[in-house]
Amino acid sequence: EVQLVASGGGLVQAGGSLRLSCAASGFTFDDYAIGWFRQAPGKEREGVSCISSSDGSTYYADSVKGRFTISSDNAKNTVYLQMNSLKPEDTAVYYCAADHSVYYCSGYGGEYDYWGQGTQVTVSS
Repeated sequence: EVQLVASGGGLVQAGGSLRLSCAASGFTFDDYAIGWFRQAPGKEREGVSCISSSDGSTYYADSVKGRFTISSDNAKNTVYLQMNSLKPEDTAVYYCAADHSVYYCSGYGGEYDYWGQGTQVTVSS
């Protein structure tokens, strides 16, 4: 059974940090790119960041560049999203997803095959 379990969300003040984790199981982790997406109430889902399995190349949305860092621990089948300098506009449910793509990763959610359950991030001003 494929599982993507996102964790690490919470309530933090503006300027603070959180680290999200996405633990994957049930598929060959090295064959998949992992992405983070977020959706705030009343807004469309947004691709935040992703990391490819082949060479670790990454993508970041302009809104998070310089503040968020994605990384992967292949031995643990886990991808992390370190979020620093958080802003109230980062408030959303954050989801991780897996795309059966080895050579690149995409910020477009439609390309992803499996999705986790989401973790809430709330940034207070």
